[in-house]
Amino acid sequence: MATAEQDQWLRRFHSCATGAPQLFCFPHAGGSATYYFPFSKDLAPGVEVLAVQYPGRQDRRLEPLIDSIPELADRVADVLASVAVPPFAFFGHSMGAIVAFEAALRLHDNLGVSPTCLFASGRRAPSMKRPTTAYDNAGVISEMRRLGGTDPRFFGDEELLMSILPVTRNDYQAIEDYTWVQGAPLACPVTALIGDADPQCTIEEAAAWASHTSGVFEKRIFPGGHFFLDQHRADVISTISVELNETSRVH
Repeated sequence: MATAEQDQWLRRFHSCATGAPQLFCFPHAGGSATYYFPFSKDLAPGVEVLAVQYPGRQDRRLEPLIDSIPELADRVADVLASVAVPPFAFFGHSMGAIVAFEAALRLHDNLGVSPTCLFASGRRAPSMKRPTTAYDNAGVISEMRRLGGTDPRFFGDEELLMSILPVTRNDYQAIEDYTWVQGAPLACPVTALIGDADPQCTIEEAAAWASHTSGVFEKRIFPGGHFFLDQHRADVISTISVELNETSRVH
């Protein structure tokens, strides 16, 4: 894999110590790699945060969007196959949790390697299917307001809003169209992180991640909605740090 393609898909924001465990971070629908800049800042230099940059946003805005979660996971897994060095872990929020899950399955199936842990944040388990929704622009805006996590200034600036709507609508529809294909579970531990008032994921739906791993499953519940991690970043970072320290010692 050419370094240029690695640089295209991954963002490193801070230097880290030699041999530091890698944490690959997968953004939510409509999100970008820079969402994880604060994570990188807080975890460096003990953890190397590498945030995935999906096509069609920020510096990749001229590239075609990918409207299929399996295809996106295929592309990401191809890149990570030449970058991920054990011990490494995955963190994904919302749609990113499913992309991380699917990418982890592909790495295990293709190369026999797995993350030391998958952190699934703000997303129901892959097997927990809800009735699908078709999103037009009005529906996307309504959902963005409902879930939070978007700077309110975007809603008052039509130019800004129109700049993010195509990406967000694409991602919303991609995750709506996603259907889990039953197969072997992950071999790594899974930690589900959930806001107790998240309209997108109930505590029971988050607990169902336990059926998707043959390893240890843990659940962490935080006060808040879908973007609980914005208000509780320090606690989320602490959860990540403790888990990475434990799994890194094993490896």
